[in-house]
Order: sequence, then C-alpha cells, then structure tokens
Amino acid sequence: MLSEKTIRIVKEITPLVAANAETITRRFYERMFEANPEVKVFFNQAHQHTGGQQKALAGAICAYFTHIDNPAVLMPAVELIAQKHVSLGIKAEHYPIVGSNLLGAIGDVMGDAATPEIVEAVGEAYGFLADIFIGREGAIYEEQASAPGGWNGTRTFVVAKKVPESDIVTSFYLKPEDEGPLPPFKPGQYITVHIDHPHTPTSPRNYSLSDCASQPHYRISVKREERLAADAPDGLISNHLHDGIEEGHTIQLGPPCGEFTVDPNEVAKPVVLIAGGIGVTPLLSMAKSIIHANPDAQITFIQAARNSKVQAFADELRNLSQAGSNVRTKVIYDAPLPGDVEDGKCDGTGFVTTDLLRDWTPFADADFYFCGPKPFMQNMHACLQELGVDEHRVRYEFFGPKEELVTA
Repeated sequence: MLSEKTIRIVKEITPLVAANAETITRRFYERMFEANPEVKVFFNQAHQHTGGQQKALAGAICAYFTHIDNPAVLMPAVELIAQKHVSLGIKAEHYPIVGSNLLGAIGDVMGDAATPEIVEAVGEAYGFLADIFIGREGAIYEEQASAPGGWNGTRTFVVAKKVPESDIVTSFYLKPEDEGPLPPFKPGQYITVHIDHPHTPTSPRNYSLSDCASQPHYRISVKREERLAADAPDGLISNHLHDGIEEGHTIQLGPPCGEFTVDPNEVAKPVVLIAGGIGVTPLLSMAKSIIHANPDAQITFIQAARNSKVQAFADELRNLSQAGSNVRTKVIYDAPLPGDVEDGKCDGTGFVTTDLLRDWTPFADADFYFCGPKPFMQNMHACLQELGVDEHRVRYEFFGPKEELVTA
C-alpha cells in the first residue's frame, strides 16, 4: 500500500500536475522515444501526430492523482488500459522504461518545483500502479494462452475473403493458417493486426471484430482513413489493408482483447446499440451474437451514417430487423444523397437526438452501448445524461480522456 506521506504529497501537487499534464506527457514521449526507441513500435504514430495519445495519458495521470487515496474508483480504467497493453504485447519489463522517462519528464517541466521528496512520492505512486497493471496483464496473458485455440503474441491468419461493405469500408474474413481452432471472443472485443509497413515497421493496429462470435472465422471491417499528407502517419495501415492485402494473403494477428463487451447469454434487460460511422463494427457483433444466443432479447439498433455510399452493413442491418418483433432498427443519414430517402435507404435524416432516443428507445430501463467518432460520442453522452440514464447503464468505447467526453 502507498504510504500516507506519498498520498499527501501527490494530492498536494495534483493541481500543478493537472495544469501542466499535456506538457508533461508530450515531453515524456519525446524522452522515451529518444532514449528507448525500441518501444516506439507499441504506439500508434497517427495518435501521436494528432496529440490524442498525449491527451489520453494526461487524462489518465490526472485521474490517478485525483483518486490516489481511493484507487478502486479507477479499476474500470485499469481494465481498459490493461486490455490495450496486452493487445500490443506490453510486458512487465517495459514498466521501468515508462517510469524513468515519466519522472524525467516531470522534472523537465516542473523544474525546481520537482523536489527530491516529490519525485520520490511520484515514483512510489507509479510503482504501486505499475504493479496493479503487471498483475492484471499477466492474468490476461494467461487467460489467452489457456483458452481452447488460444495464443500469446502473434499467430498467422489467411485472408479467406475480402468484401467491400461500402465505398470506404472493407471486411476481411480471417482464418488460422494452421487450421487450428479459434478461441472464443466476447462481442465488442478487438484483435490486433501486425503489419510490416515500410513507414511503420510491424506497426500494430486494433480493429473490432464485426461478426457473430459463433462464426468459424474472425472478421474485421476496416474504414479507409483519408491521408491528410503524404508523409503523415494517419491512414497508413487502413489504406495498406485496402490496397495491399488480398484474398490468400497472410497477416499476423494478436488474440482478442477489450473490455467494451456484452455477454449474450446474460442479457436480461432491453439493449440499445447506437452506432456512428465505423463505430458500427463492435455493436454489430454484439447484436448478431445476442440474437444468436438469446433470440428473445429486446434489441434496438440505431445506425447513424452520412449517406448510402458510406453506410456499411446496410443488408446486415435489414437482416437484423427481420429476426423478430423484438429487434428494431433505424438508420439515420445526416447528408443523404438524391434518392436515399425516396428509395427507403434510411429511416430519417439529421442526427441522433434526445427526442429520438426518448421516443424510440426504452430509455427508462435499457442498457445503452454506443461507439463512433468523437463528436458523435459527445452528443450521445449528452443525450443520455439529458434523459437521466444512469451511468451504470451506459457503456461506450472512446479513445481519449473521459473528461473530453463528459464536459463537451
């Protein structure tokens, strides 16, 4: 356990650290990539380029310091990060690297304010949290390896089928090259694709599994991300998958990870799934898996997309609505093309609003799951708050500090 002295010091410096958190995390990554370039492969350079990773780490540090005297509050965040770490192959030996560079960054930014006493306290606090992560991640690695057909690290898969789902989304059906069994996954989880790209060697990317959990394959559905500049890291891997990976090719995959999940066999209340853009992938897996395992479950699925050219899985969503009267679907386009409305390709135009959720979902007692781009996520969070939906009935997957979602 942490000493009372350490807890007191960390609480005292929290406002100062919070005021400089992003400066500290930017400096941290600069230091670490210079001193320990071998760990750079674990980090998505597109997120580094946009500053998203720095903001996410800053948010995590502030949350930990704020709740240093009650770490149990942070356990959901610990699970999310631990799953992400395992997906990337982070091990116990990497934690001292992070710790030394984080303490160095705090010293660089805070200067003389980072007294030896403060550095010692922060070091103890970091070590305490690192031990929690190392323990949980070790357990996840063990669970993966011991599952039927499970593995650690990477495994070679063959692209059995490649299917365009829209103008910008393509699905890849993946089967083990060794023809061995597939370990089960929880609907909503992701797998890690390891691509040996010339600009980002062996760069790992997480992609949600988008099909029913009972299928004899894994399916990922990848949106082609727009390249903002020829030398920018954004979109490198998604474009490579679209343009360079064909049926019969092999790719390296890490095992399923992630805590944004639903147990299809334990669904007892109505479930509302709200998808924005490519956020449809984990939610479609959830819906199909629930219907397969629990055909009487009450499901409401809302998909928000720009228009029919970019909407993925239109046919699969129609199939969901035919599963029974207990399954309802609605498609909303915010930039419909000529004919989209007239041809019945969508059920409405505009955006998902509080009024729509009030009128069209069992919001008083349902569990809500939502996923999509940041503005969509912020809107959904605000709508559900306006409806008075309790936080314990709301689940989402969001990259970035939670504060960006809650306070927007």
